[in-house]
Amino acid sequence: MHSSLFDTLQQRASEFIDLRRDIHRHPELAFEEQRTAELVAERLERWGYAVERGIGGTGVVGRLVRGHGNKRLGLRADMDALPITEATGAAWSSAHPGVMHACGHDGHTAMLMAAAWYLAEHGQFNGELNLIFQPAEEGGGGALRMMADGLFTRYPCDAVFAMHNMPGVAQGHLLLREGPAMASSDYATITLDGVGGHGAMPHQAIDPVVAAASLVMGLQTIVSRNVDPQQMAVVTVGALHAGQANNVIPASAVLEISMRAMDSGVRRLLEQRIRALVEATATGHGVQARIDWRPGYAVLVNTPEETALARQVALELVGPERVTLQAAALPASEDFAFMLEQVPGSYLQIGNGNAPGGCMVHHPGYDFHDGNIVVGGAYWVRMAETFLTPQ
Repeated sequence: MHSSLFDTLQQRASEFIDLRRDIHRHPELAFEEQRTAELVAERLERWGYAVERGIGGTGVVGRLVRGHGNKRLGLRADMDALPITEATGAAWSSAHPGVMHACGHDGHTAMLMAAAWYLAEHGQFNGELNLIFQPAEEGGGGALRMMADGLFTRYPCDAVFAMHNMPGVAQGHLLLREGPAMASSDYATITLDGVGGHGAMPHQAIDPVVAAASLVMGLQTIVSRNVDPQQMAVVTVGALHAGQANNVIPASAVLEISMRAMDSGVRRLLEQRIRALVEATATGHGVQARIDWRPGYAVLVNTPEETALARQVALELVGPERVTLQAAALPASEDFAFMLEQVPGSYLQIGNGNAPGGCMVHHPGYDFHDGNIVVGGAYWVRMAETFLTPQ
C-alpha cells in the first residue's frame, strides 16, 4: 500500500469530489462536452500541462514531459453523459432534464484529473505522459474521431490504459483481464416488403409478418447451431414493427437487431449468417428484404505485456485481496477497443460498491462512488510512475 500517495490525494479529495459533482450536475451528451472539456483543459493548463482542445470535436489532451526518457504513456478517461432522466435525488443531480451521468464518466474524468494534479506536483517519472479526455464513448465513437483527428500521430503512445467503474463489486476492488475483455457491437435494421391486403383474404397478399416471425425464430439458430459453443455470441431482436390493425395484412415489417461477439471471427460469422438467413427467408416467403447494417464497436482485447503491468500496479497499490487478476469478460461494448487496435494496452474495472439498492450503469438511479476518486487517481499515478520509471 502506498500510504503517502493515498494520504496526499486524500488531502485534496474534496476538490476532486466537487469537480466530479459539478460535472455530474452539468451533463453533456456525445460531442457536446464543451463545458466539461473546458473545466478539464483550464485545470490542466494551470498545473503546467501543454493542452490541446477540440481533438475529435470536443476531446482534450494534456501532455507533460519530464526528463529525457523516450517512453510515452497514454491514460484515457471518457466525458460524455447519457439521454436518461436522473432519479438519484442527490444534491448534485443533473440540472438538465433528460440527460445524466448514468455511466460514471464524471467519475472517470475526476479520477484522471486527481492523478493529473498529483503527477504535476509530485510525480517522479521520466518520459512523456499524455492524458486523453475523450468525448462520445456512449455510441458516438469518440475514440475513432480522436484518432482520425491525429491523436496518436500528434501524441504517440507506447501503451494506453483506461478504467471503468463496475457496480456490484466492492468499492475500490480492481478487476483485470488479459485477452478479449469486452464484446463487439453491431446493429441492423431489416425491412421485409410484401403486399398488403385484407386479413380475411391472405392469398391475395404477401404477408411480411409471417416472414418476420420465421426470421425471428431462424436467427436464434445462429448462436445455437453456427457459433462454437465455447465462444460467446448474442443475437437480439429488440423490436419488430408491422401493421396496426388485426384484420389488415401490412405491406412491410421492420426488425431491429443487435449483435455481440467476443471474437472477431465470430463477429464476421454473425454477419454472414444473418445476411444469408434474411435472404433465404425472404425468398421462401416471397417478400423483398433490405438490410441496413451498422458496424458498432470492435472486440476489446487487452494485450499480455501491458495487462501484466496493470496487474503489478494493482497488486502493489491495494494488495491481492482487492484485486481480481483474470476477471470474466463483459458482453458490453467500449470504444477504447479502437485505441487498443492501434496501441497496445489494457482496460480495467474498479468496483463501484455493492450496497443494497445499488444500481447498474445506464440506470436512472445510478451514481459514481466518490471514494473511487482517490483509489482510481492513485492507480493512474502509480501506472505513470511505473511505466515511465526514472532511469
